[in-house]
Amino acid sequence: MKEKVKNITNIQTGLFTKHFGNGDVLYLQSKHFDEHGQISETLHPELNMTDISAKHILNDGDILFSAKGTKNFASVYHINLGPAVASTSFFVIRLTTSSIIPEYLAWYINTPKVIADLKSKAIGSSIPSISKQVLENLDIIFPDIAKQNLILKLNKLKLKEKMLSQEIKKHRDTMFQHKIMNAINK
Repeated sequence: MKEKVKNITNIQTGLFTKHFGNGDVLYLQSKHFDEHGQISETLHPELNMTDISAKHILNDGDILFSAKGTKNFASVYHINLGPAVASTSFFVIRLTTSSIIPEYLAWYINTPKVIADLKSKAIGSSIPSISKQVLENLDIIFPDIAKQNLILKLNKLKLKEKMLSQEIKKHRDTMFQHKIMNAINK
């Protein structure tokens, strides 16, 4: 199937607030994620629940799309991180259909072709920004749930292979340096 994002989701902007460094709600910012949309550091709650409107609290399965700057990605929020809100660097995409798995939509948005298409429509020269309208008008192609799950499993295996390849390269480099140092010290 093919559908525009606006027909299968509700999209809202993240919350602009000052964070205080100690609280019970995470304040998710682009800097907390790597280039693949994975949380790259241990997070600490910085906001107080009593200071936040309920509409900004993320639901399990919400998709965060980093729309500002050059590091654009989609990432799925899961409740096991704890209560959280997204900063204004993100659009929060909430699916309104059960025909798409949140992880599939994030994977689809993260494909190089889609990211390149979105970036080509960004506005602003110093800090490029992808507008809500551009995101809403993005066409999503999605198969049935079984195929979505299969795609996600294959992608997970691809990412694991990439990680293992990087570890192997790192170990080879270490061994090479060790051999050179041994040769110099003889």
